[in-house]
Amino acid sequence: MAKIDLVRNIGVVAHIDAGKTTVSERFLYHSGKIHKVGEVHDGETQMDWMEQERERGITITAAATTFEWKKHEIHLIDTPGHVDFTIEVERSLRVLDGAVVVFCGVAAVQPQSETVWHQADKFKVPRLAFVNKLDRVGASFEKVIADVRERLGANAVAIQLPIGVEDQFSGVIDLVAMKSYHFTGDVEDAPEAVDIPAELADDAAVARDTMIQALADLDDGIAMKYLEGQEITVDELKAAIRKATIAVKLVPVLGGTALRNKGIHPLLDAVIAYLPSPADVPPVHGVDPRDTTRHLTRSPKNNEPFAALAFKIAMDEGRKVVFLRVFSGTLEAGGEILNVRTGRKEKVSRLFRIHADKRERLDKAVAGEIVAAAGLKDATTGDTVCDPKDPILLERIDTYEPVISQAIEAENNAAKERLDFALAKMVDEDPTFRVQEDAETGQTIIRGMGELHLEIIVDRMKREYGVQAKAGKPQVVYRETVLGEATAEATFDREVGEQGIHGEATCIVRSRPRGSGLSFDRKLENDLLIPEVWKAAAMQGLKDAASSGPDGYPLEDVSATLTRVFVREGSNAEIGARAAAAEAFRRAVGAAHPARLEPIMAVEVSVDDEYLGAIIGDLNQRRGQVNDVDTVGMKKQVKALVPLRNMFGYSTRLRSMSEGRATFVMTFKSYDTLEG
Repeated sequence: MAKIDLVRNIGVVAHIDAGKTTVSERFLYHSGKIHKVGEVHDGETQMDWMEQERERGITITAAATTFEWKKHEIHLIDTPGHVDFTIEVERSLRVLDGAVVVFCGVAAVQPQSETVWHQADKFKVPRLAFVNKLDRVGASFEKVIADVRERLGANAVAIQLPIGVEDQFSGVIDLVAMKSYHFTGDVEDAPEAVDIPAELADDAAVARDTMIQALADLDDGIAMKYLEGQEITVDELKAAIRKATIAVKLVPVLGGTALRNKGIHPLLDAVIAYLPSPADVPPVHGVDPRDTTRHLTRSPKNNEPFAALAFKIAMDEGRKVVFLRVFSGTLEAGGEILNVRTGRKEKVSRLFRIHADKRERLDKAVAGEIVAAAGLKDATTGDTVCDPKDPILLERIDTYEPVISQAIEAENNAAKERLDFALAKMVDEDPTFRVQEDAETGQTIIRGMGELHLEIIVDRMKREYGVQAKAGKPQVVYRETVLGEATAEATFDREVGEQGIHGEATCIVRSRPRGSGLSFDRKLENDLLIPEVWKAAAMQGLKDAASSGPDGYPLEDVSATLTRVFVREGSNAEIGARAAAAEAFRRAVGAAHPARLEPIMAVEVSVDDEYLGAIIGDLNQRRGQVNDVDTVGMKKQVKALVPLRNMFGYSTRLRSMSEGRATFVMTFKSYDTLEG
């Protein structure tokens, strides 16, 4: 167990295809954690261990591992780059002390790079930037740095200079130590430290001067020495870079090509040199759950009361494993902890250190570590677990509201039980996945962050739980209303045995404003002379008939007024009054211009200026009404009302129209008719 200042909790984050998983694999190989390098394109990586990840060549779930580098213990989380799995990045960044953000040397800042960058800003996570794929045609180290500065508003400063470009890329110049590193490209070979090539000496001097000027703006000690022309030592530069990085005032930029094994050793050195240990980050803040006005802090020390955040739930062979970030204190296997959300104590049966899908048993977890715990039955993402004697409630992890839904059904009743069980496990694991039963259609509806998200869920149920389920589009439940006003009367006359049933009723039906529901009233001329049971029976007849309109859908926003009811003496009065009123109501609805209503969604799209026209045009094609276009920060916010049935497949369409840069939120507004 390493001392706390020799621990690093880091994540590797990036846009899809920038090379995050390859960087993580090289970290593990060079540190001796694995002895064979797996490639994403071969489907053989350690960190992408799910079958679905290997088939698609993408990361779906944040994988955790631990390795050593130069006597430091590094806890690493490789996160997804696809927008559908953004919660995996969010919850990882919430518990990490630092991040390596990988950018493609050709594509530079991509849409999901922006998303993860802003997520890291939200949690004030110190970052290193690694410009990957510098061996590709069109790669440019300088262009990526300019893009990071301009598009992300970050103080990105090169601490390396690449040697050669595209297929000539062979090494980097370390601007701090003013050494040059040559990479053979062979995975077995460590970089060779050589003198800076003479033809690059001037460029290196200029780049170093630029780096020192950037540090001088942030560090008075460096500024004094720089202005006085004094020599600044390597240790002073490293200390200044570390201090500015941890304060999130500077982003050191390094370069390389992970696939060709170039630049990984210096990147690992930079993780140790510049990213914080748990002891370097401020104490975590929380409140006393017994008195939420009382603010508490926990420092990353073993002698403080135990406090941890459950940031991820995973199922391991059907058993629940909870990933914990320990912020303070220690936790022993077999120890008892308090789940603040439930108010209940639970026992931790076993503790593990995780390596992707493998595990190593631990006797205890200490402050600053990321571990997995078994035995916590009630814990969910975002729960605080702590010492029962010293409770603290830490800030929860935000979850995102699902934006897409799909109907799912089992093949038979036996499979339905397995389906329900599997869905419950998936909901436990994934806070952005929801399941509900539609009361009106009886369908099971699953909701998630995008089509890929739901596709993976259905696929996982098949493979992990043996559930064969059919997924289709959800049914839109319509309503009906009337657009006008009509009066109708009806007579009900029937012989039943020796006793006849006779009733007469007149009813007026009118339309009501949208969202105001149904109303039933009576205005009878001879009200006082009519027995109460007749009136009650007739009113019940109106309500019975209102359960469905001419097309069989429930009625909405209609008022019905009973104006006349007559029942013959000696007949079965209640049945006659009820049947006549129901028929009068149905006739009045048929004459008052009945119309079908559909669920209308309030849609808000956040998009860059350049895609605004395409987004508005597409919403119009979907019979949407664009009500407002506003500017929020750098983005345009489009607000529209669109029928739900025209929104299926929208997240995929939006992504393709905006190169993945637009996001949208969709909420139910009302039932209405939209012309067109």
